[in-house]
Amino acid sequence: MSEPASEFVATIAPAGWCIPAPAGVSLLQAGLRAGVRLPSSCRNGSCRACLCRLLDGRVRYSVEWPGLSAEEKRDGYILPCVAHPLSDVVIDAPGAIDER
Repeated sequence: MSEPASEFVATIAPAGWCIPAPAGVSLLQAGLRAGVRLPSSCRNGSCRACLCRLLDGRVRYSVEWPGLSAEEKRDGYILPCVAHPLSDVVIDAPGAIDER
């Protein structure tokens, strides 16, 4: 039996930037480590400044109930500040800035 992956790849759409996304790190932090800044403010899942859409892949949250409505969750919205990858992911974050 193989071990679960400890690092994934996050693709930031629409730009197509690919960054390493460690399983134990939020997507926001993974972006910052790689030189890609996603919109953010509170970093705890309540302000919604980082709201974006998960186009592909799976995430888990580091807080029990992030600031998303049931409809937003159903429609694929996530909060990268508290979302940790469980697979390779593609997120639609048009406000992201490449600072590399």
